[in-house]
Amino acid sequence: MNHQAHELTEALRQQIIRWVELESPSHDADALRAMAALILDDIKDSPLRVEQINVGEDTGPILHIHNRADNDSRSGILVLGHYDTVHPIGTLTQNPCRQEGDKLFGPGIYDMKSGVVLALSALKALAQPQATQLPVDLVLVPDEETGSHYSREYIEKFAKKSVYTLVCEPARVEEGRCVTARKGTGNIFITAHGRPAHAGIHHEKGRNAIEEIAHHVLALEKLTDYERGITVSVGVIKGGTTSNVVPAWCQIKADFRVPNAEMAQRLEQQVQQIKAIHPDIRLEVEFKLNRPAMPRTEATAALLAQCQNYARQAGFELKEAPMTGGASDANFTAALGVPTLDGLGADGNGAHTLNEHILVSTLAQRRQFWLHTLAQLH
Repeated sequence: MNHQAHELTEALRQQIIRWVELESPSHDADALRAMAALILDDIKDSPLRVEQINVGEDTGPILHIHNRADNDSRSGILVLGHYDTVHPIGTLTQNPCRQEGDKLFGPGIYDMKSGVVLALSALKALAQPQATQLPVDLVLVPDEETGSHYSREYIEKFAKKSVYTLVCEPARVEEGRCVTARKGTGNIFITAHGRPAHAGIHHEKGRNAIEEIAHHVLALEKLTDYERGITVSVGVIKGGTTSNVVPAWCQIKADFRVPNAEMAQRLEQQVQQIKAIHPDIRLEVEFKLNRPAMPRTEATAALLAQCQNYARQAGFELKEAPMTGGASDANFTAALGVPTLDGLGADGNGAHTLNEHILVSTLAQRRQFWLHTLAQLH
């Protein structure tokens, strides 16, 4: 590593540490606002322009950081990131920010504070409108880890005015691969309403909602079809009061993943056909698609080819990962037909765990990739 790359790496490392040591879990509005303030403080001396979008008191603001000139309304490059993490306040005591060899640890460091730092560092160097072929809109949201329910409409608004979308989610573990396709995700809720009764005296008068739901747990699990890329997993079950009362209520929540819109429609049809087993029990069935599938299209492949060229300029090969079952805000932009490339953040491993880390030795190359991409993409 030459002196210039060493200095760049150290500057990135120090900024990433500052960001990671300010914990910002999705459900802590005060922590999110503090994180947003830190991000803005890091660009206060830059000519980049900033817009804060308030999306409610229960979360932080959306940050729109851009290099647009006055009255420049051209479609540009949308860079998407999030500054919330899955880790509650105090996780730093279990996974403190520290470096061991090439690995820099900390909660949220891989997913995805380091990825945002890389993109923001490149954009700061390209702050003047003439420095890029297209205007660049960096949009950072506070609620990606919980489904982007506050941010989705704004993400889609920005996407509709974009030529491309690039997403700062972490690079895939295998050789730092990027993501060109993601499954769609959602939840299935089934609620059974039975009839309570004393379990010892009037057992025959009860209608057991848990017994009813047990049938549907098995039925939902059988909807998994690995050949078609569909998975259904019952992850939550609630019901009953005490053991001597026949339970009158029970509910399950299942996660599903689908590779495309056709499979989502097919799964929904199967779920909506579910009926109560017991005639005296009322069943409520709800199918909610949260994030539509992100398909790999010809336009995505063309964008990938351009970005692979920029990666070679930065000194590494940008490889492509197979379709992943994980979802991100890329699902929203790709569903609108915007060519979208994801997994362009830092190399590392351990997302959502106490072993979360990035590889420091790759930071300078990754940042150079962002610099070349934002400057040259057209």
